[in-house]
Amino acid sequence: MADRRGLETDRAALLAQYDLDAGGFATLDRITDFAAALCGAPIAMVSIVEEARQRFLARTGLDVDETPCELSFCAHAMRDDAIFLVPDARLDPRFADNALVTGAPHIRFYAGAPLTDGDGVPLGALCVIDGRPRPDLTAFQRQGLSLLASQVMAELQGRRRDREMSARQLRDAEALAESNRMFRTLADTMPQLVWAARADGYNDYFNAGWYDYIGAPVGSSEGEGWADILHPDDRELAFARWRRSLKTGEPYEIEYRLRHSGGGYRWTLGRARPIRDDEGQVVRWIGTCTDIHEQKTLMEEREMIAHELSHRIKNIFSVIGGLVGLSAREHPEMRAAADDLRDRILSLGRAHDFVRPHGGEVAEHTTLWGVLDQLFAPYRDEGRSRFLFSGEDPDVDDRSATPLALLFHELATNAAKYGALSVAGGTVRVHVEGEGDDIRMDWREEGGPPVAPSEADGFGTRLMSLSVERQLSGRMIRKWLPGGLEVSVWIPRRAMHRAPRGKA
Repeated sequence: MADRRGLETDRAALLAQYDLDAGGFATLDRITDFAAALCGAPIAMVSIVEEARQRFLARTGLDVDETPCELSFCAHAMRDDAIFLVPDARLDPRFADNALVTGAPHIRFYAGAPLTDGDGVPLGALCVIDGRPRPDLTAFQRQGLSLLASQVMAELQGRRRDREMSARQLRDAEALAESNRMFRTLADTMPQLVWAARADGYNDYFNAGWYDYIGAPVGSSEGEGWADILHPDDRELAFARWRRSLKTGEPYEIEYRLRHSGGGYRWTLGRARPIRDDEGQVVRWIGTCTDIHEQKTLMEEREMIAHELSHRIKNIFSVIGGLVGLSAREHPEMRAAADDLRDRILSLGRAHDFVRPHGGEVAEHTTLWGVLDQLFAPYRDEGRSRFLFSGEDPDVDDRSATPLALLFHELATNAAKYGALSVAGGTVRVHVEGEGDDIRMDWREEGGPPVAPSEADGFGTRLMSLSVERQLSGRMIRKWLPGGLEVSVWIPRRAMHRAPRGKA
């Protein structure tokens, strides 16, 4: 008994998936009409057997639309593999006392083809009924009734698929709506200005913070309406960057000025990232704008101060150089040392002048070769440099330029006094390449006189070691070879140049 109740519970759950209460079975009505005509029977029905009743989804020649389950012939037919046949119900002990036999519609002959779900669960039967006993259906009628039963199941299962699809679409729509509600709620509570765009770049959403920031009505920025609050000088670049991101799928990032509700324009950092589908196609863009006006103003003030300091430092270099020269004239015995010191000061001044700003803006791209070209300018021979550069040309900044200038000034000065630059035709090769996390710089003199290693480190050697090891956290190796001095220096990349600020 327990197994039967469990089976009926499973069938009830399955039948619920067909949404039979919704009606709309016109196609089944045409099938019962054809079944009755095919089998020459006055009654034909599509019967679905439930726990307490059998309901007729379609019927021909019968007025009632359901009967109690215990009177059902179809409850027997649905559990058979083939057509279930009752030639004369009055003579069949299973049905002789059935109210549908002893009373209307006075069933005598019954033939039912089972309706079985794709999962193998019996649902009911397509049956034909006659008030007169009949020995059987013809072979053609049997075949036709089975085919019609298959058509009934195809109709019911199609209905089930449509319902499941509709339910799934409804759930997906509800989930999407809930996701959108959560996104909008989250976006409206964020301190940033949040916006979204379709894959083609059409801006269709801006959060509440955006409209509060610009002081404009909700909806006024959609499409290209947001361009009206961009500073006129920033529009062309902003749209060019946006078109590039739409074309390539690359993240969008730019600094521009937005008109603020309080009046005037404020600097903001605009960013956007693409959302992609399973195939990698961009389906949407989510972006933010972050107010960076205070930081931008502070940076400009710092650069202004740095420029002023740079100007004063250059003046200090000139003053110190002048004082050294004056002291040398008054004390001739100090002239050699004074000249060396003045040369060092002037080399620092040239390096500083190269990496510091002109016109109030920091140089965006200062390279090692650019600094060295300034330092080695005095050693040109009739306009031809005696230095040959190869390999990489890494970026440097004002922090690393000073110790690098000291290092290479000492090497060049020594080469001019004792090495390759002390004779006509002598050259120096400078090769630079990355080596792991370091930048390796090789100095090799060629065509000069043999140089013997010094037994004691002089001031210049100590100055080079201080520049490389202490100030740049690097290391240095010197080799005195028959062809000339070779020096290899390793400097961490991070010590050469600061990481650039996040800016597109």
